[in-house]
Amino acid sequence: MKLKVVIIEDEIMAAARMRDLLLQYDSEIEIIAELDSVEDAVKWFKNGVVPDLVLMDIQLADGISFNIFDEVKVDYPIIFTTAYQEYAIRAFKVNSIDYLLKPVSYSDLEQAMNAFKKHLGFGSNQLSLEVIEKVRQMLKKDYKKRFTARVGEHIKSILIEDISFFHSEGKGTFITTVEKRQYLIDYSLEALTELLDPDMFFRINRQYIIKHSAIEDIMAYSQSRLKVRLKNCDDEKILISRDKVGSFKEWLEI
Repeated sequence: MKLKVVIIEDEIMAAARMRDLLLQYDSEIEIIAELDSVEDAVKWFKNGVVPDLVLMDIQLADGISFNIFDEVKVDYPIIFTTAYQEYAIRAFKVNSIDYLLKPVSYSDLEQAMNAFKKHLGFGSNQLSLEVIEKVRQMLKKDYKKRFTARVGEHIKSILIEDISFFHSEGKGTFITTVEKRQYLIDYSLEALTELLDPDMFFRINRQYIIKHSAIEDIMAYSQSRLKVRLKNCDDEKILISRDKVGSFKEWLEI
């Protein structure tokens, strides 16, 4: 019997690596779907297909993956992947929920898959709504509250409430504050999606992560795209990625 697996991961390279590791573990594994957002995952699972196993990143571009369980029944085993949430890993251990720490190594995947086959078997449900809610609240409480940046010979501490948006430029990532000051920080936008409260911040495209309060105006750009104007920002060509428009509209109502 082939093991039917779903991969939920919004980073293209990470998804490709997971696919390769799974097939290295067992070339007979059938990857029946690769999904990159909460929205797409909800749509896919509502079709009624039940996989044997799901490998799921905690933080997706349009929100925390636990939000999927608000819309669909949880009746399949899940191995979570995470890059930064060490507190969540502790919770997984206590509650016997499996996890993989990014970057995922073959030995870690092999160990998790062996444990899945030995202790869970096909069709088992290792999650409970109580555990999901507990970890969701832990995630919400432990988001990044401040960042540090070097200013000359000094270290500047920047509170999250003083930040308007993050953006990438060249090889750097910058914070722009409500006072229109910019600071270079040592995080990629991908890393920031793990650290920021998704109720407060949203990654609108490859270059920008914005806060609700930073939005000055939203305009229709085409039939399927939106354009935003941000406070304290001179960039006049900030577009919402086409695949994020739906989740962006939902985020605006949070």
